Parts: sequence; C-alpha cells; structure tokens
Amino acid sequence: MGRARLARLHGIATSYEPSPGRSVQIADDTVVAVLAALGVDASTPHAVRTALAAYEDGPGRALLPRTVTVRAPRPPDRPGLPGLAGLRGLAGLPEGTALRVETEDGQTGGEIPADTAVPETLARLPLGVHALHAEAPDGRTATARLIVAPHRVPAPPVRCHGFLVQLYSLLSRQSWGMGDLGDLADLAAWSGRALGTGFVQLNPLHAAVPGPPTDPSPYRPSSRRFPDPVHLRIEHVPEYARLSGAARSRADELAARAGALRAEVLERGALIDRDAVWALKREALELLWAVPLTPGRRAAYCDFLAEQGQALEDHATWCALAERHGPNWCDWPAELRDPRSAGTARLRPRLLDRIDFHCRLAWFADQQLAAAQQAARDAGMRIGLVHDLAVGVHPTGADTWALQDVFAAGMSIGAPPDAFNSRGQDWGLPPWRPDALAATGYAPYRELLRGLLRHAGALRIDHVMGLFRLWWVPEGRPPTEGAYVRYDGEAMLSVLALEAHRAGAAVIGEDLGTVEPGVRDALAERGVLGTSVLWFERDYGNGDGEGRRDGLRAEATADGEDGAADPADPADPGAPVEARILGPDEWRSACLATVTTHDLPPTAARLTGEDVALRARLGLLAGPPDRERSRARYELAEWLGELTRRGLLPEGAGDEEATVRAVHRFLLRTPARLVGVWLPDAVGDRRPQNLPGTWDEYPNWRLPVAGPDGRPRTLEELAASPRLYALMREFADLSR
Repeated sequence: MGRARLARLHGIATSYEPSPGRSVQIADDTVVAVLAALGVDASTPHAVRTALAAYEDGPGRALLPRTVTVRAPRPPDRPGLPGLAGLRGLAGLPEGTALRVETEDGQTGGEIPADTAVPETLARLPLGVHALHAEAPDGRTATARLIVAPHRVPAPPVRCHGFLVQLYSLLSRQSWGMGDLGDLADLAAWSGRALGTGFVQLNPLHAAVPGPPTDPSPYRPSSRRFPDPVHLRIEHVPEYARLSGAARSRADELAARAGALRAEVLERGALIDRDAVWALKREALELLWAVPLTPGRRAAYCDFLAEQGQALEDHATWCALAERHGPNWCDWPAELRDPRSAGTARLRPRLLDRIDFHCRLAWFADQQLAAAQQAARDAGMRIGLVHDLAVGVHPTGADTWALQDVFAAGMSIGAPPDAFNSRGQDWGLPPWRPDALAATGYAPYRELLRGLLRHAGALRIDHVMGLFRLWWVPEGRPPTEGAYVRYDGEAMLSVLALEAHRAGAAVIGEDLGTVEPGVRDALAERGVLGTSVLWFERDYGNGDGEGRRDGLRAEATADGEDGAADPADPADPGAPVEARILGPDEWRSACLATVTTHDLPPTAARLTGEDVALRARLGLLAGPPDRERSRARYELAEWLGELTRRGLLPEGAGDEEATVRAVHRFLLRTPARLVGVWLPDAVGDRRPQNLPGTWDEYPNWRLPVAGPDGRPRTLEELAASPRLYALMREFADLSR
C-alpha cells in the first residue's frame, strides 16, 4: 500500500483500462523503475517509508506548489463556465497567510489577504507568468510561478480550407533535391491567391539528428526548439548575392550538383536523399557564413542572438560538439556530457566559430520562416502556416543534452497493450518529467511553444493526449511493462492558451486513437480544435460519449511516430466494421476535417485497393489477404453508397477523380471549422508518405509528391494541374 500511495503522490497510475470494464495492474518493479526516473527510491519498504516521509516534509508541507495556474475572467460575450475556473494550487492555505505578486514586467502589488478575494484578485492580474510570494503566520515562506492564462486559445478567424503537405516532398525546379522554405513561400503565395486557401499545414520542421545516415522521420528530431537548416533555400540567403571570386564559382558548382540531384528524384525515380542534399547545402552555407554581414544585418543577427539566449547557445554548442564527437552525447567524453560542466565551459571558447556558424544557420532559417508566413498573409491567407509539434525528441539529441533535468532518463514513451496490439508500443522518445516542468514554471514548454509560434498562424500538436498523461516504458523492458504518468493538464493547457494568445494563433490537437474520457471535452473547453478523418467518423456505440472518433487507433512505427489503422473486430481482424457512418451534421465543428493524413493511404490508393495490395506485399495485414480485401471493398461500398444517397457523387462510383471530389464535398457539408486537403490527393498520388510498421521495407518520408502514374510532380506542375483545379473548385464558396 505504501508504494501505491507513493506512486499516486507522484502521478503514477498503478493500473490502467485497455478496454472498458477491464483493469490491468502495473507490476511493482515497473512502479519502482518509474519512481526512480522521478528521483524517488522505492526499491525497499524502508526506502518507501523514507520517500513518503520526505514527501510529507517537502511538497506535502509546502505553502505553495511550484506552479499555480488561474484563468483570467471569462469575457462577457462568452458565457458558460465560471469566470474563475482553473484556479489551482491555493487550497489549504493557513489562515492569515500573506500573499504578494510580482508581475513578469517587474511590478509589485500590495499584500493580498488570504481570504475569498484571492481568486478574484489573482485572476484579474495581467495575462502572463508572474511570481507569487506567500508568508504564513508561523514564519514559513514560499514562492511559486503564477500563470494567468486566457480561458481559450484563439479561434480560427474564419472557416477556411488549406493544404496539408510534407515539405520535403514538395520539390520545385529551384529546390536542391527536396522541398525547402522557398518552395513553401511559393506554395503559400500561389494557393492563397489562386485557390483562396487559408492555411498550409506542414510536417515538423524540427532539427534532425545529423547523419549520415540521418533519420528521415520528422517525428524523431534532435531538437524541437530550432528548425533544421536543411530546409533553407540557399539562394534566398542575402549573403548569396555577395559571393564573389572562388566562393562564387564553388557556389555555382554546388548549385549545378544540386540540379543533378533534383533531376535524379524528378526524372529518374530516385528517393529523396536528405544526406546528399545536406552535404551540398552545408558546404554552400559555410561559404555564406564567411561573407561579412552588413551593419544592418549584423545588428539584426545580434538581436536574434539576444532574444534566443541560452537555448540557442546550447543548441549550437551541441551541434559543434557533435561535429567532433558524433551525435550521441552519451558517448562523448564524460566532461562534455553536461552543458553546465567545467569541461564544456572550457571548450566553448575554442568552438566559438563553429557555435557561431550553427547560430547563423538558425537565424537564416528563422528569417525564411518569417518570409514564408508573410508570403502566406500577403496572399490573403487568414491563418497561413500551421506548424507541427512532434510528441518527443531523440534520446541522445540536442534537447536532451541541454535540458537533462527536464527529461526522464531511462524512460521512453509509447502506448499500452490494447485489443488491437497485444505487444504495446515503444516510440523511443524520452518523456518530460512533470515534476521538473512544474518546478520551472513550465519554462521549457513555454519556450518551445513560443519558438514554434513565432511565424505561425496555428500549431498542430501531435498526440495531444500527452498533455494529460503518457505511457512510460522503462529502458530495456517491453512496452507491456510500462505505466501511465500523469501531467497537470490544466497547467499544460493554460501555458498553451497563454502562448497561443500572445501569438494570435489557433491550435489543432491530433486526438486520434485511444483517448481518455474527458480529455476531448477539456481540449474543446479551452478552444483546442480536434482532428477528424473522414473514413473513421463513425458511431462505434461505446456508450461513453467517446466512441464517435475512436475508430483511428495509434500504431507504432519503427521511427516512433503515431500511425493509424482501420478499426475492426479485434477477435477477427478481417471482419467489416459494424458502425454507422456519421452524417455531416453529426460531426463536431471544432476540428480540422480531412480525408486522409501522412500516416494513411492516399485517397486514390484506398479507392483502387492499392493500399491493401501494398500492405499484403509487405506482410502487414492483420488478417488473411482475402479477408482484408473483402473488408476494404465492403467499407468502400458503404461510403460510395453514402455519397450517392446524399447526391455527392453524380458522376457515378466508377470515376476515381470524381470520388475524390465527392469525399471532399462531404467534408464541406460538415460544420468543421477547418477543412484540409492532403496535397498528394489533389494530383492522384497513390503512395503513402509513411507506412506504419515499416522501416527499411518501405521508403518512409523520402517520396516526392507524384501523380497516379508514380511520376513526381513539381510545384510548377501542381500549379498547372487540371486535376488539382477541378478538385479545388469544390471549395470556391469557402474561398469567398
């Protein structure tokens, strides 16, 4: 009982429900391992008693928790919840405790009596992260971070549509072998003006762990705090125009080699080779770094360095050290494994040039992201860029080196066993420690969001359920031997609402798969949009109010990214889905509605059966091939019948292009606030960008956008595609 109580005090669940009404107990040794990752020894009965006593004398006796959250009064035009919902952390203050607030801009208020006026007083403070000081009559004192957040994140300004695209896959005649930020700006400018789109949703652009070989997955980055310079358009760096002499000649040679690399992908069917692209760009960027900045550029760069501060210095230092010692900092000399060690401090002066080089690349990327967002807004987009926040980072990358105290060493996040996957999932990504986040006033999380929202009109959060709890798997153990660890969802959402408010950005949560009861309601209450995928919007009759969108489940892949699989009877994977298709008016309005995603088959592949054929060739089917093909045909027939009954398929079910248009017509009949078009769908691409459950068997994250014949299509060809324009005409009313 003592160990279970200790686990509860630290937010560790000692059981979970893989299905309604069925409870599974967590093994004691798993609980011990997870507690150890939180710095708590529970290995023996004596250790448990000691840890409980330490908790009672420490956090249990503290006047204040490390972080207090409160929601600002609700605007009068938004009735509903009480104006002061969300006040956390002030229950049980001793009578007579004096409170004092120091706001984030340095203003100090008077003493606040510890009575019923406290909530109203705190909630009427300016939005922000302040310091709350408390002094009890017995002399005890405490200071906490006070987060005053708005009730909701900003809503999208209008109902609108936009493209969903993996940037690397979008090649133009100017890109160096993979899509880049110049292509992004051009896509936004063209689609906003010519098609009336309101946004472009991207894959994560986070900095990757350097290779070779570089992991091509955008969902397993080295750092989520800074973008990867491989996305830079070299010619758009201002110093490029000032190259001369031998440097100009070498830059021209590199550009010619990049053209050959591009031709291999576009004309000869080669895969996107990130390492080859980066080798060329890196050498070109070395040339650009050597060009002296003009006075104005130098001043802007210095401002950027000052604004980014320690976070950028640490990131650039990791990059410089990785050049010398490799990308796994756990293998570095012991004195360099800590960013604050004396050994690291001694080495930094000798690495100043390399540190400056990597800082400069971050600045270049920041400028080009700003230019892309400005191009989107200039084209009339009301939202513009929608950036994607991956659920975690690589265990030996830049972020885990720089923020070691915030990550749980020896742990990986994943998913528990369920009816669809008896082995569970291990994504190979270390989790944040909830106690460390609270102790810092959620500073790492706040800074991460602020960086991603710098040049964004909205943010997509991968596996948004992770704001509430994550499945922790101890290193060396199977995913079946994990445990759920809870995060302060109110605090996480409050920080999100605050940073989104400051950026004026909407937020989209990827809430597909198994979702804890109440989570979607909590997200909707704070204005976070959900994600609804057409094929899985069915009524599964769970009886818990959560069954409508549980048809899309998470499925592990070799790179740790969430995937998706069709729902079926777990006892008979080949059986058809017995669940009613939801009508358009039954969809939720607070969502991004789409037909498919990067983890699902393109629509043309689903319509032709090529998705099942591909999985059959790779041995990925859950049941016998004939049963899977039969199930896929049955479900497709259901949808074709639904579309026909609603008058959305006047051309007839035999026309693939017409059916693609019809499913998007269905989306437009829903009340969804945002409607997304998977860009490959617009030109009939039949190859998924990522096939969950594969690694080398399939070229995940390395395919260019292509047409139905498999031939890659450039951005210029997309902009002239009759098939694309025919589809996008369906959105004409939404564009007005």
